[in-house]
Order: sequence, then structure tokens, then C-alpha cells
Amino acid sequence: MRAERLEWTRNDALVAVGAAATDLTGFSLGAQVEGTPFTVTTAVLLVLAALTLLFRRRHPVPVFTAVLVLGAVVNVATPTGPHFGLALVVALFTLARRAGPAVTAAAVLGCVPLAAVGLDGSLLPSGRNLLANAVACALVVGTAVAANRWQREVEANRQLLADRAVAEERRRIARELHDIVAHHITTMQLMAGGARANLAHDVGAAREALVILEDSGRMALGEMRQLLDVLRAGEETETAPPAPQPGTADLERIVTESRLAGMETEFTVSGPVRPLPPTVGLTVFRVVQEALTNARKHAGNASARVRLTYRPQEVAVEVCDDGPGDGPPRRSAARQPGRGGYGLIGMRERVALHGGTLEAAHREDGGFRVAARLPVPAAAPAGAEGEDHPR
Repeated sequence: MRAERLEWTRNDALVAVGAAATDLTGFSLGAQVEGTPFTVTTAVLLVLAALTLLFRRRHPVPVFTAVLVLGAVVNVATPTGPHFGLALVVALFTLARRAGPAVTAAAVLGCVPLAAVGLDGSLLPSGRNLLANAVACALVVGTAVAANRWQREVEANRQLLADRAVAEERRRIARELHDIVAHHITTMQLMAGGARANLAHDVGAAREALVILEDSGRMALGEMRQLLDVLRAGEETETAPPAPQPGTADLERIVTESRLAGMETEFTVSGPVRPLPPTVGLTVFRVVQEALTNARKHAGNASARVRLTYRPQEVAVEVCDDGPGDGPPRRSAARQPGRGGYGLIGMRERVALHGGTLEAAHREDGGFRVAARLPVPAAAPAGAEGEDHPR
């Protein structure tokens, strides 16, 4: 089993170090200017306040409370002039971004007087210090609110662009497929009917209709092939016959590739293994492939688990990782466009095409989970994929 993951990241550590260095420098310079002592106890308290910022993302309220209390102790122990430490700014900013309005308002009401206790050598805050702290809190909370609003707008615009791109692509493909079906396939149907009607008494007309039918079918296939080439634009030209489409029998292969790429990956199969329709097997394969790729790109130093379950009326696949979701991408993972969620959109489209459901969300205990369920009757239809399932 992997050791329990720490709750802070490298960015949090940099923020904590920067806050500690800034507050230490500011307090020491202020002590020199005002002629007050800067003791080791004060330095230790400032460093402790900054270190609590390591856990500000998971526990914003306790971290803010700890920073505020330690700051008040520093003010009482070392009489100084008005100030608003960087550690307190970061803690209040994080709380305002992650907590609700009621919690944020309570934090501000507590921060304004407590952060002024002990300033100028007095336990009772002066009106000047209260006003200064109120202005500082208003600026920090206002910045946090603006940052939240900007982030929501960015996410909304990103989702809108993704939906618009999917809708436009669907309309374009639908128009082109309609042209092919409406013209060539309709012609083929009419020519087949004419050939059947004239086969008994007019062999020449039947032969001519069959020739037109053959030409129309050949042209329809060519245009559909061109349409598929457009959809596959940007890929390398195939120099060999295309390989069979992958299915559930190939899951072991991509799990092995994930392990070779440096991510510890577990693969289990539950339930009685049975053949699946080729399109369903391909969908399961693509969901697992995309989920493992995203885990290698975004989960950092994490492990993954792939679980394939055969049920009487459906097949389910689940891919989970235990990464924080904001770790550095692995160097072995290819950087692909569409990092804003187009891979998840593609997975949802594939699963919805077969009447299934897909869930993709962060887990409460850390990491990310992708789970798909596809309806498959126990008696697979004719033409089901003849694949050897992994053991």
C-alpha cells in the first residue's frame, strides 16, 4: 500500500515559504525602525503561522483561525505599529474563495479587532488600527470575490466553446451524411427496385439498373471514406491495412503501457466474461484509455485502478486514481490539446451513443473517478466481437 499522501503541494510550500520570509523581513525592519526588540519567540511564531498555510486548501477555516491567533500573540509579545501580515492575507484570501458568504463575513468580523490587539503596545484596538484592518480585509475579500467570478466565467466560456464545437461538428457531419444518404442511397434503392421489376421481362434494363446501382454504391463509399478522412485529419497516413478495432481484450495491454509509463496500475475483472458487440467493446477500451491518459497527465505521482464488471444486462468499467489532481504532469505523458475537458466530452458522447451513463468527478478522499455503464443483454447479438478476454 502507498504511504498516505500529504495534504499540501509544492505550490503551497512556496506560498508558505514566501509568506514566512516576507513577514520575518517586515517585522525585523519595523522593529529596527521603531527601536523595539525582535526576539526569537516572535520569529518562531511568524514561521509557525506561515507553515499552517500548507493546509489552507483542505482546511481554510482552521488555518485562518490559527494564523489570526498566532498573529495576535505576536502583537502582544512584540509591541509594533500597524501592520497586516502576508500570512494573514493569504489565509483570509483562501477562506474567502472556498467558504460561503456567512463564514467569510464572520471571519472578517473577527479579523478586524483581533488583528489589531496589541498594536502600539495597547490591548485595546485604536480606531485607526480598526479602520486600517477593515480596509485591508475589504481589499482581500474583494479580490477573492473577483477571482471567483473570473474563474466561473472562464469555466463557463470553456464549456460553451466545447459544446459549440461539438454541436457544429455534429451538424456538419449530419449534413454531409444526409447528402450521401439522400442522393446515393436513395438512388441505389430505386435502381434495385427497377432491376427487380425488369428482371423477368427486360434483362437489358435490369442490367443497366444494376450498373447504375454499382456505380452509385461505389461513389457513396468513396464519399463516406472522404468524410471519415476529414474526421481523421492530422493523423499519419496509413501505410498498412488497418488493424482490428480494439476491445476489452486489449485492456491488459493499455494497463501494461500505463505501468511502463510509471503509474502503478491495478486491473481486475469481475463477473462471467462474455463476448461484447464490437462497438461496445471499443467504447469500453476508449473510456479506459482516456481515463488512464488523463491520470498520467494530471494526477502527478499517483496510482490507478481499473475494474471491469460483467453483469447480466450491462457491462461496467471504473477507473480511479489517488492523485491530488493538481500535481505536475508526468514527463512520459504526451501533451495533447483539449486539456479543458474535450476528452471527457468525447467519452460521454461515446457512452451516450449506446444508451449508457458516464460519471466523472473528483473523489472525496482525493483523486479522480471515471465510471461508465453500458447496457448489454446477456445474449450478445450476432457479430459480437470474438475477443480473448484477459484473465
